[in-house]
Amino acid sequence: MPHTPDHAIFYDTAGDAADPTVVLIAGGGAQLIAWHVDLVAALVGRGLHVVRMDNRDVGLSARFGGPDDIDGGYGLEEMGDDVIRVLDDLGVEAGHLVGHSMGGMMAQMVAIRHPARVRSLGLLSTIPGRDPRYILHDERPELMRQPVRYTREDVRAGAAGFAASTAGQRYPLDVEWNAWAAVEAFDRGYAPEGFSRQWSALLRAPERLDALRAVDVPALVFHGRDDDVLHWSAAVDMAEALTHAELQVHSGMGHYIVPELWPELVAGLTRTVAAGEARGHS
Repeated sequence: MPHTPDHAIFYDTAGDAADPTVVLIAGGGAQLIAWHVDLVAALVGRGLHVVRMDNRDVGLSARFGGPDDIDGGYGLEEMGDDVIRVLDDLGVEAGHLVGHSMGGMMAQMVAIRHPARVRSLGLLSTIPGRDPRYILHDERPELMRQPVRYTREDVRAGAAGFAASTAGQRYPLDVEWNAWAAVEAFDRGYAPEGFSRQWSALLRAPERLDALRAVDVPALVFHGRDDDVLHWSAAVDMAEALTHAELQVHSGMGHYIVPELWPELVAGLTRTVAAGEARGHS
């Protein structure tokens, strides 16, 4: 499975490269395995070529600092350019970008700065800027200092505990899968300071809502009404700003997209990709 030529960004692929390419971009601190293989398989089953990437500073992608560095000196712009690196390595002229949380912010930056490279967008549980209405979490002070380092077993137990404690009444999180994913991420490349460096980039990210008004590609905006990290009003604002947007706000869904809602997500993305392909080839 390949890196980009500069060995900066690791990615994997599934499906037929002749099909429309969908790049899945994970959220802050998350590795490409955050995109469940069953969700990937469902997208491939709809005739899509699916790419998952490790964002810079996590997983098997390059590190932009050492264990004591909490600022890599880059911004959301450079993180978006990493998506272009992947498209270039694949020989894809224009792709369909689907991002969760921070990944959705990266996708926005690519669409704003490189419009010719984007055929559609999937903006999942994300925001277009730092309007106080959107941000429900605290300032995350732990990400602005050298992080505590945990053992593999600590990480597994912490992930299982988090899943159990944040399970909603309607869509409980899968404790077993979350524990597995945490250990898998640890084994692929444990570097908690990487999330701190990503966070530093987010803190200086430009506001994007006005710029999104010029983005002229189909988009699916998908958010949970019970998201306690980023408020769903951001989804409404983005859908209103974008020229061709489908908005879905799901009652009972938190920040994470649960398997029970994968059918709605896959169907929505399939429609969005089809619309983007039709426009791209018209």
